[in-house]
Amino acid sequence: MGSRPEPLQAQNLEAASGSRGPEWRALLGRADALAFGGRLHEALPLYQLASRQRQLRAEQLDKLVECLARGVRLKEGLPAGSGAPQPRDRDWDGCRCRKCHGFLFEPVSLPCGHTFCKKCLETDRAAAARCVLCREEGGGRLPRVNVILSNLLAKWFPRQVRASQLRHEGNVLYREKKLHAALQKYDEALSLAPNDHLLYSNRSQINSTLKACEDALHDAEAACRLQPYWLKGHLRKGQALANLGKTEEALREFLFCLALDMGNKTAKSEAQKVNVEQKKGFPVQEEPNVTNSGCLRKSLQTTESRENCSEEENKPTSVPEPAFLMSEKCGLLKRKGCLEEARAAEVPCKLLKKDTADTKGSSTGQHTPFESVDPSDLDCSLCMRLFYEPVTTPCGHTFCLKCLERCLDHNPKCPLCKEGLSECLAMRKYCKTVLMEELIARYLPEELTERRKIHEEEIAELSNLNKNVPIFVCTMAYPTVPCPLHIFEPCYRLMIRRCMETGTKQFGMCISDPVKGFADYGCILEIRNVEFFADGRSVVDSIGKRRFKVIQHSQRDGYNTADIEYIEDQKVQGQDYAELLVLHDSVYDQAYMWFNSLKQALKSRILSHFGPMPAKDPDPQANPNGPAWCWWVLAVLPLENRAQLPFLAMKSLKDRLNGIRRVLTFMSRTRSR
Repeated sequence: MGSRPEPLQAQNLEAASGSRGPEWRALLGRADALAFGGRLHEALPLYQLASRQRQLRAEQLDKLVECLARGVRLKEGLPAGSGAPQPRDRDWDGCRCRKCHGFLFEPVSLPCGHTFCKKCLETDRAAAARCVLCREEGGGRLPRVNVILSNLLAKWFPRQVRASQLRHEGNVLYREKKLHAALQKYDEALSLAPNDHLLYSNRSQINSTLKACEDALHDAEAACRLQPYWLKGHLRKGQALANLGKTEEALREFLFCLALDMGNKTAKSEAQKVNVEQKKGFPVQEEPNVTNSGCLRKSLQTTESRENCSEEENKPTSVPEPAFLMSEKCGLLKRKGCLEEARAAEVPCKLLKKDTADTKGSSTGQHTPFESVDPSDLDCSLCMRLFYEPVTTPCGHTFCLKCLERCLDHNPKCPLCKEGLSECLAMRKYCKTVLMEELIARYLPEELTERRKIHEEEIAELSNLNKNVPIFVCTMAYPTVPCPLHIFEPCYRLMIRRCMETGTKQFGMCISDPVKGFADYGCILEIRNVEFFADGRSVVDSIGKRRFKVIQHSQRDGYNTADIEYIEDQKVQGQDYAELLVLHDSVYDQAYMWFNSLKQALKSRILSHFGPMPAKDPDPQANPNGPAWCWWVLAVLPLENRAQLPFLAMKSLKDRLNGIRRVLTFMSRTRSR
């Protein structure tokens, strides 16, 4: 209510233009503001007036194009922001290269776990240096072809593999400007894989270069039918339509591209050029006059008629729709449901009948392209079981993550080809090969479930801190006392890694025993930090937690294990507790005086290794292992391991204090002599 009809508004603006001669920049700015605010029906007359003041260039219609594209996005029901619905699924879609979007050819797996065509990475060295998906660094050199994946794809999808090879050969010929030879390669490729949208898109480009515009349009339409929401297909279609002089249809395609990705510079540039075209078949390069564009004139006329229709139907709208979308002849709205229609659509191939192996299950993507999958094709060559957490080395061989780590513990070379993997070992980062995991999950779900169950059972067994507890046979360790360790033996590398993977971060420490292998008493250590070196060695920062007694000695994968039971001090009460307090204070003072009597150099070494002497506990029985200072004193006293071991086994704090007092007394007497 209260607003004037748009034709009258345009007449008044024209009259104002003739009488006052407003600046074209002001008109253009006002039009951009209206278009950006969704008021396209008001913006279009201002664009026309601005063009009469001065001829507009393509880039000056940026806001208009964005407004039209947003309207297309709303009408198509696309999600907010950039992006589009997922493409139509086919059996081999999971094996697409995320760089060229075609079927993988000579797959190369980067250290981050993502896989691309070898030629794609060779052509774009930046993509090889930094993954285009996760932006992770790719390393110094390009990895070799993934052997397992290459063999699997050749076995499962032989026609697609051959078609991809022909595509790459055609691309080389196209770059060499051997267009007819390149076209023959693509014709042959499409006879093998008639449902590959990338082949149609690339052949459309070749036909466009050969000025075969009708053929280029036919191929682009085929690509769009196969993947209705694939931006490049619609871009090719728009370019083919523009070459044929069908500017209105071309503009619709370019706007649809922008609806899929507003940041696509090529689509935006093409849409702007079409918008300023003087007449069909003759795009203006310099400064065209917008008013001569049939697209804009027809859009404006459509807006007027559509608004009248809306008033008659009494359909209120909160935001005015872009004029371009209001045309009933436009055809954009007919795209609703095109994805479902395309699923059942057959793409004709002039050369051969449709490949039944390729189309089998193409509408659902749930069927395998062959009768059965041999699980042995996906077995690790080290453990001879189904790959679990598969990782691929730079030399192209794939193993289970845990299998590879165990091999590198012994030798930093590939278990198969013996190529050096020192760089891989130094990185200490093994990323799972994503495509391998996806193929296993898709084609061998039952086997994967069983394999995962076995892995979880192994982890649960390794997490048990009572049975088969890993034992490091080395030195004496005490509760609350730090115990730094240098790990270099392969068996202990494995042991420490398992402690970290299970989350327990704990293992037992015992001294050696000439008969049993290791002593019957020890201390549980908890890992606080691990620092790895490039050659696989590590320094482990651990601290003592609890004492234990060994019930049964055993071994696992090269290192010692034991069934254990934990030891705690027996508490006393009444008169016994009062006597214990007196003894505790007396021995603490004796130990403190002994430590302070040491030479400064020795004291400094003790402090740097074990830290300061812990304070006296108000209640000596508060901790099941007894006061921390007792263990600190035992750790720094110059006693042989065999003399220290009985203190771990004692369950009486009184006996332990008396033992420490005897040692301190002996040390004092020895020094006085």
